[in-house]
Amino acid sequence: MGMLLIQPGWLRQALGIGVVALWLALLAFAALAIRQRWNAHGEWSRKVVHIGGGAVVPLAWLFGIERWLAVPAAATITLLAWLNHRRRLLPAIEDVGRSSYGTVAYGASITLLLLLFWPWRPDAVCAGVLVMAFGDGLAGLLGPRLPSPSWRVLGERRSLLGTATMGFVSLAVLLTVAVWAPSAPGWPALVLLALIATALEQIAFQGLDNLTVPLAVALLWALISGS
Repeated sequence: MGMLLIQPGWLRQALGIGVVALWLALLAFAALAIRQRWNAHGEWSRKVVHIGGGAVVPLAWLFGIERWLAVPAAATITLLAWLNHRRRLLPAIEDVGRSSYGTVAYGASITLLLLLFWPWRPDAVCAGVLVMAFGDGLAGLLGPRLPSPSWRVLGERRSLLGTATMGFVSLAVLLTVAVWAPSAPGWPALVLLALIATALEQIAFQGLDNLTVPLAVALLWALISGS
């Protein structure tokens, strides 16, 4: 993906910000529409935001959005997520029938990863965020709705189907990011990262896996690939 970047300039920055803002607005609209259509399934609207929100990072990479724009934007979104968690201004994002700081932790993890790695290692940021977006997001959709053996960790239900989905999707995401990365871990390390992400996702007390999984994956990606 690094080869797709054009020389940075105000026009490209403005276009990138516009695309990201439009994408986030579409996600919010989709979440509200899903909640109105299937009110009984509050988790669906939240997972649409969870999965779709991960696309913001590769979009920022594609458009070469600079650090001074990316970090404050992520921090602002995290603050808004915290306010929404407290005030339920957009219940389609927060009402999931249980106590969870997942949305806030998700935004905080993106903000921290941008502080640590942007813009010199966008591949590490993408690896951490997209594993959480797609792996955890799809696991959360499929696991509770299709029957499979299950167990509890710290009071949270985990299922064989959800865990398998997290593992396989995480590996697929990491392999995809590796194709575009200027430097990436080898496939044995990618398998190990997927297993670590899956193990951390088991410990999802109040949604804090949204913080631990992206940080662990991104930090290990950067470390293994020689950052």
